[in-house]
Amino acid sequence: MKPIEKLMRTAPVIPVLVIDDIAKARPVAEALVKAGYPVLEVTLRTDCALDAIRTMKQVDGAIVGAGTVTNPEELAAAIDAGAEFIVAPGLTDRLGHAAIGANIPFLPGIANAGDIMRGLDLGLTHFKFFPAEASGGIMALKALSGPFGQCLFCPTGGITERSAEEWLALENVLCVGGSWIVPSV
Repeated sequence: MKPIEKLMRTAPVIPVLVIDDIAKARPVAEALVKAGYPVLEVTLRTDCALDAIRTMKQVDGAIVGAGTVTNPEELAAAIDAGAEFIVAPGLTDRLGHAAIGANIPFLPGIANAGDIMRGLDLGLTHFKFFPAEASGGIMALKALSGPFGQCLFCPTGGITERSAEEWLALENVLCVGGSWIVPSV
C-alpha cells in the first residue's frame, strides 16, 4: 500500500485547518486527536501556518501535513516545517515532480479528467477531488470512476457533516476533507 493510501485510510475525515492564532494550534491538535481525527491538514493560508505545523507535530498521535501547497517553494518550506504529507488544490508538472522527488505522501487536487490524466502521467493514483461540490459533486466523481477506476479520492470543498457520509459511501473515496470540523482559529 502506498504511503498516501495508508494515510487516507487512517481516518475517514481529515480536518482542513486554517490557523490564524499560533496559541490555538496545540490545543486544537490535542482536541482533534482525542476526538479521533489524527490526520490534520494545516492550510498554508496564514502567516503562522508553518509554525502551526511545527507546534501540532508535538502532539502525540497527530499526523500533520500541509495543505494549499501550490509550488515547489511552498513544498520545501512545508517539509522543512515537518509536514508529513502534502495536499495541493491542483496539480502542475513542476509541483508534481518536486513532491515525487521529495518522496513525501502527496495528494494533488483534481477537478476533471484532464487533471487525473496529468497525475497518472506522473505515476499518481490518489487525488484530492477539489472543489468537490462546485466540480459536479458525487455525480461527477461517479462519472470519473468509470475511466479512472484505478484512482482513489479524498473529496474536499463544500463537503459538510451531513454530506460526508454520502461521499464516504463511494467505493473510490477513502476519506473526505472537512473544514466544518474546526472554524478558522
